[in-house]
Amino acid sequence: MHIAIAGNIGSGKTTLTRMLAHHYGWEARFEKVVDNPYLEDYYKDIPRWSFALEVYFLKERFRDNIDIRQAGHTVIQDRSIHEGVHVFTRNNYEQGNLSQRDYETYMELFEQMTDIVGLPDLMIYLRASVPHLVRNIQRRGRDYEQAISLDYLNGLNQRYDDFIYRHYQGTVLTIDKDSLDFENQPMDFAAIVDRIDHQLFSLF
Repeated sequence: MHIAIAGNIGSGKTTLTRMLAHHYGWEARFEKVVDNPYLEDYYKDIPRWSFALEVYFLKERFRDNIDIRQAGHTVIQDRSIHEGVHVFTRNNYEQGNLSQRDYETYMELFEQMTDIVGLPDLMIYLRASVPHLVRNIQRRGRDYEQAISLDYLNGLNQRYDDFIYRHYQGTVLTIDKDSLDFENQPMDFAAIVDRIDHQLFSLF
């Protein structure tokens, strides 16, 4: 089974992925952030490095999806290939950070990949306001994230809602993150687990 955690930068995807993997005994798959060779340059000059960054993420997520399909056990993934394309890449394109030529090339590559990988069995969407995202980004203190603009985060939030509620064809469980502290409040985490248990039961 393939579970994916979706959500904006600072929404708590990595933390929830780790906690759910531990709770259920699932294998966790995380995005390459620390070892990503483009991220620091990207946040310094987004138009210059957008295409390289997006292609790097695409090839990493595609490789992860191939591995997940062959795993034979449940894998929970921090961000899916689908939101990476329909949220982050599309946002970069519509903000003028990707040329029409680069975007069309990228989408042709993605469409060929989606003929091979399917949708996750369950997408868990962590929905959070921009002020909540900013607090989390500041708290974790990654230098290259501190220059992220409010407009950029707001644009991603709009793309997430559009993707999840209007375009995504798979099963989605939405969790409103602003009112929850699942990392430090056991009752909040238990409530999320109860909702996931109910959703998984309905899938089978």
